[in-house]
Amino acid sequence: MKTLADKQILMAADFAGVGLKDAIKKHLELNGWTVTDIGVQADDTNPEMFHRIGFRVGSMISEGEFEKAIIFCGTGMGIHIAAGKCPGVQAACVESPHAALRAVTGNDCNVLAMGGMWIGTELGKEMVDAFLNHKIGDGYEDIENWVEFHRVAYNEIRDFDYEAYKANGFKIDHEPDPVLGPFPRP
Repeated sequence: MKTLADKQILMAADFAGVGLKDAIKKHLELNGWTVTDIGVQADDTNPEMFHRIGFRVGSMISEGEFEKAIIFCGTGMGIHIAAGKCPGVQAACVESPHAALRAVTGNDCNVLAMGGMWIGTELGKEMVDAFLNHKIGDGYEDIENWVEFHRVAYNEIRDFDYEAYKANGFKIDHEPDPVLGPFPRP
């Protein structure tokens, strides 16, 4: 797997996100990152649609080829929805550095999406830096069991089976975890 520790990142965009993708790619490469860019390219005459790029990126995360990815379309929304259809993908569409930071520190997202029609280059750089330079739990070290508490949620999200949920009266079957106790408060 290509990891953040090795400064390896996957990137992709549709035609509406390619300009921002290329600017962010240049920023990352200047800062020592190896970027695997699976398209589209600015000069593509028949570029792939946003959802197909999202599926491809999502599958590369699902299959363990990359730890994390950054994706772009016009709004960031469509491509992130498509990527999120793949198992194990936790995608976030963000429009601020704080949201990008929270996506990783609070929600353990592994795919960051942004919109080329809304996000300027400098703002995009700040968001990507926040996403890549932090990990789950950063800034929450003083809250007891914070990461463990959120892992329960991530595992339930990862393993969610709608049909089983529906058959159970729209309730999650779970056992209380005595280690975690009540919701951690700051």
